[in-house]
Amino acid sequence: MAADIAALIAALPTGDTIANPYPLYAQLRPFAPVQGYRDYPPGTVPGEDEPVNAWVLLDYDHVSKAARDHRTFSSRDPLQEASSAPTLMLVNHDNPEHDRLRNIVNLAFSRKRIEELSPHVSTMVHHLLDEIERDKGTGIEAMTDICAALPARVMVHLLGLPDGIAAKFRYWGTAFMLSADLTPEQRQTSNVELYTYFVEQVTAMDEALAAGKSVPDSLMRALLTTQADGEKLTRDEVIRFCLTLVVAGAETTTFLLGNLLHHLATMPDITARLRADRSALEGFMNESLRHSGPPQRLFRIAEKDTEIGGRQIKQGDWVALFFAAANHDPAIFPDPDAFDIDRPNLNKQLTFGVGIHHCLGSALAKAEARELMNAMLDRYADISLGGTTPEPQRASLLNHGLATLPLILTPARKDAA
Repeated sequence: MAADIAALIAALPTGDTIANPYPLYAQLRPFAPVQGYRDYPPGTVPGEDEPVNAWVLLDYDHVSKAARDHRTFSSRDPLQEASSAPTLMLVNHDNPEHDRLRNIVNLAFSRKRIEELSPHVSTMVHHLLDEIERDKGTGIEAMTDICAALPARVMVHLLGLPDGIAAKFRYWGTAFMLSADLTPEQRQTSNVELYTYFVEQVTAMDEALAAGKSVPDSLMRALLTTQADGEKLTRDEVIRFCLTLVVAGAETTTFLLGNLLHHLATMPDITARLRADRSALEGFMNESLRHSGPPQRLFRIAEKDTEIGGRQIKQGDWVALFFAAANHDPAIFPDPDAFDIDRPNLNKQLTFGVGIHHCLGSALAKAEARELMNAMLDRYADISLGGTTPEPQRASLLNHGLATLPLILTPARKDAA
């Protein structure tokens, strides 16, 4: 039995599991929490850094309890701090520093700013689809043409950056988040380029503000100027928050959009229902987040001896919280592999996290998804898979999604009612 469990744990970071992790989660669930999972946190460089050796938490109650208990399970990542990759903001901070930073960021990255951005997102979606129809016709590679392009353009607009830099965002994100097969040298070069770019951009804007120059409104400007209780973010903190938006926000949203488009192309009954009743979109997006949400797991470190599920976790132990496995816990979500947009408890899905580390960009990600889904349903009479099979991302268990998604888009008739 011990050998069987060890084999299941060893299979977690393999390509086949990354492509479709849910059957293995179900096999391993009866034995969890279990220790021995070896894998890399985001922002490390495989081949240069060592993997962590972590406990595996799969049950909904275990994962949600640990995620909410930030005093016992620290988000600080000493492995990333020691790596050549830049560190992130908020993601790897604990209290009281986390709350100090988040209070300031919440004022800059506000719900009002996101709501005001939504019409711009709709415009960007339609401009992007116009370009695709002009340049590609009806056959597209959706992961590149739509799913990576849209979040990058939105982030560029939000931060007030030059349009031309959007093309770099996907490469920077996949290098940092480990969701592409790259050499250690390629990752290091990408991470340095990413960090250097934002050092230059934030420094130039900060110096312009200090000199009294007129600087257009943007999230970057707001991050540099916003105060909460008399405190501002330092220049370095603004740089690292921008990095976090690019590598965590844009990358995860790319996979989310890909999964949603794949569902539209492969679930005709649901697509027909969405065409007839757009109020069902919210349930569709939430069920996609539960059923096949991109974030699979995040690491924590035990700050003290504790117990979960009858297992003794020691101070200093690494713990992997498998949010995606919790979303497939049959005790909470009956028949978890079924895609059901009418589930009564979709608000319990954990894809955006819980507690102090609930995803700050969740409203933006859903706004992008909502505008894209509406545009696709409005513009295309049929959305179907292209001539080749979509390829899953197989490089990192951090995110679940597609590497390629060939689609055939059939435009709706212009005179359609």
